[in-house]
Amino acid sequence: MTIRDLLQETSTGLLSNKVRTGLTMLGIVIGIASVIAMLGIGNGATNSIQARIESIGANLVVISPGAPRTPGSQVRESRGSANTLTMDDVSALASQVTSAKEVAPSVSVREQVVAAGTNTNTSIIGTTPSYADIRDVAIDTGTFFTDDQVTNLARVAVLGPTTRDDLFGVGADVVGQSIRINGNIFTVIGVTVAKGGSGPNSTDDIVYIPITVAQQFFMGNLYVSAINISAQTAALVTDVQNQATDILLQRHNITDPTKADFSTLNQSDILATASSITGTMTALLAAIAGISLLVGGIGIMNMMLTTVTERTREIGLRKAVGAKKSDIRLQFLVESVMLTAIGGIIGIILGIAIAWILTLTGLLTAQVSLTSVILSFGVSAIIGIVFGYYPAARASDLNPIDALRYE
Repeated sequence: MTIRDLLQETSTGLLSNKVRTGLTMLGIVIGIASVIAMLGIGNGATNSIQARIESIGANLVVISPGAPRTPGSQVRESRGSANTLTMDDVSALASQVTSAKEVAPSVSVREQVVAAGTNTNTSIIGTTPSYADIRDVAIDTGTFFTDDQVTNLARVAVLGPTTRDDLFGVGADVVGQSIRINGNIFTVIGVTVAKGGSGPNSTDDIVYIPITVAQQFFMGNLYVSAINISAQTAALVTDVQNQATDILLQRHNITDPTKADFSTLNQSDILATASSITGTMTALLAAIAGISLLVGGIGIMNMMLTTVTERTREIGLRKAVGAKKSDIRLQFLVESVMLTAIGGIIGIILGIAIAWILTLTGLLTAQVSLTSVILSFGVSAIIGIVFGYYPAARASDLNPIDALRYE
């Protein structure tokens, strides 16, 4: 048989029962579309989380009060109940960690913020001007507060764009406006650039105030919730972490590092943990979607076995006029592969469309990669070969005399 004859026979065989062919193909379409969409959602989530982690600051080391935690915990701000870090610790680290570029303490609390007859519950971060550089907090309008304002307990505030929109309306000019936090009036002096993200840990839904004001009016003590340190270069992050650990152990009179009353975490730890979690979730989603591919493959085998039974006399006639076993096997195998290939192409288009719609509507961020498309198409072809081989082999093994007698 020539390739043209083979393709013609295959097309005739598949089109002889369009409804059955379409329903069988549907299993592959759903399976491939599910895999494409799930992998796209997983990739989108991974990239989104990595971008958010990288946006919290370059070469970052965060020191939190309390016993050491596992990597990835308390990613945004430390809210540990232990009071073990002080402003004196901050000063010691700033002067003694030689590889540090900047050091900034911070305290964090959630409060109800009121302005212009509206209110919102958001995070209040008390810190120093260095925090903006360490955490890559860029100013859109106005300014960040200064060291003098921290020293003089100035009641000034810098709003995140989401907080600004909730209190004053989208894009409102709020510099010079007043807000009330826990009965204390603050003057808005700036608004930060949006970083994206949502939920309670969004860096856009936030209010920055001087740490001295936060400690006096909200915390009721002089302890800090976190010490943020930026290393001079990425290569020095581990050195900064080790130096900071040694200095604090000495200051807190702790000889056994396992009994430390603080924990340190660098950006690489956070990123590695997050990547591991999202990678596992992506694999799990793909595995769940892959089950539908298996079901689709079983459906193809069932259809091909039925087709062999229905075309027994045809097979017998072809073998009687000289067709070899390999010709018969190849014909049915090509039918199976073509069925899955067409279903795979439709499934890829459908999967990309689903990912695009999810991203467009803002429900999820899905990013379909070329690798996942190629992998999905390859899997669909393999399914055609694997699940089509047995029916093809069964057809080629039929005895032509028995096949011609089949009713």
